[in-house]
Amino acid sequence: MRKFQQTLAGSNIASDAAAAVAAATAAATATTAMTASATTTAATTTAATTKTTAQQQQQQHQHQQQHQQQQQHQQQQQHQQHQQQQQQQHQQQQQHQQQQQQQHEQEHEQQEQQQQEARLLTAYYSELYCLD
Repeated sequence: MRKFQQTLAGSNIASDAAAAVAAATAAATATTAMTASATTTAATTTAATTKTTAQQQQQQHQHQQQHQQQQQHQQQQQHQQHQQQQQQQHQQQQQHQQQQQQQHEQEHEQQEQQQQEARLLTAYYSELYCLD
C-alpha cells in the first residue's frame, strides 16, 4: 500500500510538473506572439513614417522645381523684354539717322537749286547788261 501511495504521489508530482511545463511553454509562446505582434506593429509604423517622409520630401522637391521653373520663366520674359527694348531703341536710332540723312539731302538739293538759280540770274544779267 505504501508503494502504491508513493507511486501515486510520484505520478501526481510528474503530472504537476508536466502541467507546469505546459503552462510555462504556453506563457512563453504567448509572450513570443506578443513580441512578434509588437515588432510587426513597430515595423509597420516605421514603414508608414518612412513613406510619409518620402512623400513630403518629393512634394517639397516638386515645389522647389516649380518655383525654380517660375523664376526661370520670369527671367526669360525679362530678357525678352530687354531684347525688345533694345530692338526698339535700335529702330528709333535708325529712323532718326534716316531722317537726318533725308534732311541733309534736302538741304543739299536746296543749296544746289539756289546755286543754279544764282548762275542763271548772273548769266541773264550778264547778257542783259553785257557784262562780259
